[in-house]
Amino acid sequence: MLRLLTDENFNGVITRGLRHRQPVLDIVRVQDVGLAAAKDPVILEWAADEGRAIVTHDAATFSNHAYERVAAGLPMPGVLEVGEHLPVGQAIEELLIVAECSREGEWEGRVLYLPLR
Repeated sequence: MLRLLTDENFNGVITRGLRHRQPVLDIVRVQDVGLAAAKDPVILEWAADEGRAIVTHDAATFSNHAYERVAAGLPMPGVLEVGEHLPVGQAIEELLIVAECSREGEWEGRVLYLPLR
């Protein structure tokens, strides 16, 4: 199962819903690991070191930093960009599908946009 890290501004209702629906899901928030207010490149480096895909709503900058890491030949464990206007229930369902059906390292160097199409 995919290990996840949510960024600081990710919808906490979705995070709580994920934990409720799948108690064994390994998901932490940047606030839980001492990265509150950290810049995206710092979060990406920590996630790469820990083997965690990042879950974010930040379509404006996060993917750019992720692709910069890839271009520099640095590890990038994957970014799951969840549309801000995606209904909470749908976001939970789609994130659970991705987390439960993905192999470790499957999203390395990639950005996945939700909703799934």
